[in-house]
Amino acid sequence: MPDTGLLDPASVRRLAAELDLRPTKQRGQNFVIDPNTVRRIVTMSGVTADDVVLEIGPGLGSLTLGLLEVGARVVAVEIEDRLAHRLQQTVAERLGPDAALRLDVVNIDALQVTELPVQPTALVANLPYNVSVPVLLRMLELFPHWDRGLVMVQLEVADRLVAPPGSKVYGVPSAKVAWYADSARIATVPPKVFWPVPNVDSGLVRLTRRPAPDTPATREATFRVVDAAFAQRRKMLRAALGGLFGSATAASDAITAAGLDPQLRGEKLAVQDFAAIAAQLPA
Repeated sequence: MPDTGLLDPASVRRLAAELDLRPTKQRGQNFVIDPNTVRRIVTMSGVTADDVVLEIGPGLGSLTLGLLEVGARVVAVEIEDRLAHRLQQTVAERLGPDAALRLDVVNIDALQVTELPVQPTALVANLPYNVSVPVLLRMLELFPHWDRGLVMVQLEVADRLVAPPGSKVYGVPSAKVAWYADSARIATVPPKVFWPVPNVDSGLVRLTRRPAPDTPATREATFRVVDAAFAQRRKMLRAALGGLFGSATAASDAITAAGLDPQLRGEKLAVQDFAAIAAQLPA
């Protein structure tokens, strides 16, 4: 069993035993145990020694080590005390003290974090399955300086994140991510590279940040329209948005003023269309 470099299956299990760690579904914990997969993810992320990488849920450090191996600085946000406190030591043991100096560990729930010790330039993370969408949206909102991202999520979630308007799986995550970035699923990751082994494949989603839609509507107002449109996705927009505008008639007038057909359903609208409707909301 190697004691340096990236984590292999035996190293992961040894660390877990040391910490008396039993991965839980509650926190969506599935640790990568294959060094080749880690290096593949790092390579596809395009991260270099010039980057400051934000990593969410580093766990035992599999991906953290891969990012540090290419010379990047890493800011790792970890909710579990045991994992957060062990990570720096793991890096020092396996890559040396210089690598450990390039690691900042923030011991907090990613859904509660409000600031980081340094602004990231990229996001690379194996996101916990159960909170992947809200965590990703929060990182996009709070830390606008990172312009490139690569996240590993459950395959079904990956497809929802990148779905275009009109797709069967297009919905709230698709539209909200599109406010911030272009997205694409670029690879599939099999269950066998994880411990515990999940019962689904994972997908790698590349994010490339771009300017928000050119609209007088705020992001908050636009997202309210998105949420309302998909809360009752089988309803036409005029009915689904009636609550926001006071009545189906008022909603119909607003949708028409936005240049759209009130009889459409939310699944047909791009984020720019939702923003155009949001611009019609009463002040």
